[in-house]
Amino acid sequence: MRYLPLTETDREDMLARIGVPDIDALFSDVPADKLLKAPVDLPRAKGELEVERILGRMAARNIAASSVPFFCGAGAYKHHVPATVDHLIQRSEFLTSYTPYQPEIAQGTLQYLFEFQTQVAALTGMEVANASMYDGSTGTGEAVLMAHRVTRRSKAVLSGGLHPHYAEVVKTLSEMASDEVVALAPDVAASEDILSRIVDQTSCVVVQSPDVFGNLRDLKPIAEKAHAHGALLIAVFTEVVSLGAVVPPGAQDADIVVGEGQSIGNALNFGGPYVGLFAAKSKYLRQMPGRLCGETVDSSGQRGFVLTLSTREQHIRRDKATSNICTNSGLCVLAFTIHMTLLGQEGLTRLAAVNHANAVKLADALSGVKGVSVLNETFFNEFTVKLSRPAAEVVEALAAKGVLAGVPVSRLLPRAGLDDLLLVASTEVNSDEDRAALVAALAEVL
Repeated sequence: MRYLPLTETDREDMLARIGVPDIDALFSDVPADKLLKAPVDLPRAKGELEVERILGRMAARNIAASSVPFFCGAGAYKHHVPATVDHLIQRSEFLTSYTPYQPEIAQGTLQYLFEFQTQVAALTGMEVANASMYDGSTGTGEAVLMAHRVTRRSKAVLSGGLHPHYAEVVKTLSEMASDEVVALAPDVAASEDILSRIVDQTSCVVVQSPDVFGNLRDLKPIAEKAHAHGALLIAVFTEVVSLGAVVPPGAQDADIVVGEGQSIGNALNFGGPYVGLFAAKSKYLRQMPGRLCGETVDSSGQRGFVLTLSTREQHIRRDKATSNICTNSGLCVLAFTIHMTLLGQEGLTRLAAVNHANAVKLADALSGVKGVSVLNETFFNEFTVKLSRPAAEVVEALAAKGVLAGVPVSRLLPRAGLDDLLLVASTEVNSDEDRAALVAALAEVL
């Protein structure tokens, strides 16, 4: 958004219009002890050229992901996005598309959303998918709320392998709704006894696979136990490319599948916007959040597309709404759909195979470094290593050598006593030279 200058009179008129005496009144709900006692220590004003220079110097301190060997993952992955994707999403018929409230003038938008839903349903092995969520973490929170509606219960069990950011979103939403959350301890070895935590009061069980530590989980026993107690299984993923190699959650009898689709068509982009994928069994369709596009025929019998189900509060009575999602990250969805179309089933399978092979090569190489232990028995393109020094220190030391080695677990779980663990991802963009650079740098630092 461009800078819009306001005069003091403009501000006074705006405050008077909304009925507050001053700007401070807009923050009256914030606890007093959380407010700053003085303005942030920044210059009150600078010229545009001066600001550009200052920000340019700050930006130059960053190490761009594409400029050095890069092994970070933990829910946001660096993949190659074909130039075709960026070219097609900028075509005028997409950039100027009207939001699809009036289907007669939004057929292009509705069609690609319909195709997106079809792709997500096929990827996850589920019967129906919606027209996307904000991202994987908020989508997981929405999935838990949906499970509560379906089961008429309010107790969620979260696996210790669930990404901490996803777990925190669920906890925040649950706290606001006075719902109960049973969050299991971080589970590096995927050995938790989650089955024993499923009881008759349980609404849903939330399990990630591959989990945040990289382990693949067998969802079938969990689904069986959950269903025996009238609960739902919510299967989560953060790396959608894994669905090109592993058994999809739908084939393991998951009830709701939710995750992050950033890896297909969307670059890292400083943390967003991303695209949340959401699918479910068809019997739960009317409890799904967001919206669903459907295929139909018009009065002439020609193929057409409509918003079949839209459960946002602006469309129906608020007490009947299943979500307050106000956008479907449409441009990100379009990028996902185009990239997925370019890949096709065979291309995705090959991409997944390359990812896994690269990760195996890296794990084998790292296991030969003194002071490094690979902890995973199973993984897709990401795994956990134990270091002889705190991982955060090692990452900083390697960054100084021009290698971005991964994500310290302490960054995600700062008080869990896992400071010597490092999450390492190796996708199709990593070369043999990249892996050799990481191995050599680690051997020097440890």
